[in-house]
Amino acid sequence: MTDRHVDPERAQFDAFKALPRDRVIHMLNLVRFRDRADYADDHELAGQGLSGAEAYALYGRDSAATFRRVGGRIVWRAAMEAMVIGPDGERWDAMFIAEYPTGGAFMDMVTDPAYRQAVKHRQAAVETSRLIRCAPNASQDGTGFA
Repeated sequence: MTDRHVDPERAQFDAFKALPRDRVIHMLNLVRFRDRADYADDHELAGQGLSGAEAYALYGRDSAATFRRVGGRIVWRAAMEAMVIGPDGERWDAMFIAEYPTGGAFMDMVTDPAYRQAVKHRQAAVETSRLIRCAPNASQDGTGFA
């Protein structure tokens, strides 16, 4: 069985919070959807037969206002075509980089009450994911790997 990796573990979130909150960050998102969304029994969409992709689309819709309010924007999005280096069979249904004006803006988003409601769709939708905080490197000219 695949480790879920849907929400951060406490130690991971504490490590994130310990990093500077006053500079631009990029968050690399790699997401694999469930075949069928798995909502909590008391959620209004429980048992409705939504796919993971449909539930993730609801997450995007319901979190968009908060994402924009904190200054977030998508700076890169792609569709996976093939694994060139990595585990056989690993696939990602959604791949994107979200930019936030500061680490604090990301914290504002994830603690916002409207976002906390929207994230229930993400939790129902996602089989596994990776969320990796990155520091953009503006000094690179794009001509090399280092």
